Amino acid sequence: QVQLAESGGGSVQAGGSLRLSCAASELPSNVWCMGWFRQAPGKEREGVAAIYRTSGTTYYSDSVKGRFTISRDNAKNTNYLQMNSLQPEDTAMYYCAAAVTCAAWQRVPFPYWGQGTQVTVSS
Repeated sequence: QVQLAESGGGSVQAGGSLRLSCAASELPSNVWCMGWFRQAPGKEREGVAAIYRTSGTTYYSDSVKGRFTISRDNAKNTNYLQMNSLQPEDTAMYYCAAAVTCAAWQRVPFPYWGQGTQVTVSS
């Protein structure tokens, strides 16, 4: 059974940083794309960043480009989301997800999801 376990969320002040981790287990061999999504209360879920496990090619939403960095450690089956210059509008539940491909990653539903980790940024 596929498991994605997020960690690293918390509360920070505006301008601060957090690093989220996503430990994956039992991923099918054809699952190449790992992504981070977020959802704030009353808002639609938003794709934040994605990365190919093999090539390391990365993708970002315009709202986080230049502030967030996604990376992976294949030896640990873990990917990370380094979040810098956090702002109150970044407050949301952050989810790790996995899919076969990162193509259209912000539009095509990912089949595998973690339980989420809360990020709260105060002004």
